[in-house]
Amino acid sequence: LFAIFAFGACGSFSAETGATVKCNADPKDMAAITVQFGYPFRLYKVPFDMPVCDQDSTSKRTLHLMGDFSAPAEFFVTLGVFSFLYTMAAIAVYLRFHSLYKEDKRLPFADFCVTISFTFFWLVAFSAWGKGLSDVKGATRPSSLIAAMSVCQLKTAVCNAGATPSMGLANISVLFGFVNFILWAGNCWFVFKETPWHAQATNKESSAEQGAVDKQ
Repeated sequence: LFAIFAFGACGSFSAETGATVKCNADPKDMAAITVQFGYPFRLYKVPFDMPVCDQDSTSKRTLHLMGDFSAPAEFFVTLGVFSFLYTMAAIAVYLRFHSLYKEDKRLPFADFCVTISFTFFWLVAFSAWGKGLSDVKGATRPSSLIAAMSVCQLKTAVCNAGATPSMGLANISVLFGFVNFILWAGNCWFVFKETPWHAQATNKESSAEQGAVDKQ
């Protein structure tokens, strides 16, 4: 369930940023620029039109947002999907083939190794995506959009911030990534209890306690 929330919140995210450009020369036209972006956050592929405050020209220049943050986002979503699939398979084994899980000692060992791997990957994934999201916020804020437009650096126009992107859903995805890390880390103990290692440790403790009782 938490894996679904994690990759769903990240994979379905979309927002928009914007700015306004008002030309100082007559006619004092004002252009509103709106830029939509979202997963997988290849911002360098997101175009927008920059107006040109030139009386002799009515054309617009096409620019793009800066940055490519697809790697941490896609890794986060992919890990969430694989976590969901493995969890469904594990539940089927626990409920339907529990006797086989108890008899074949290789299954608990494999389950324990996979659980540790997912714990480590979730730690890496939510940390990397948290850093990537911070960079996305910096690259898509209206002030960054204004800084990227050359017309705003001249005295021929006045630029102001427009729509500020709402990043609530993206923040939630990072939160669920952290929750998944906690859940998988805690699950390591419960899976470890099913392995032969835990059984051997328990038997040694029982033998030691029984030996102490016999001596008494």
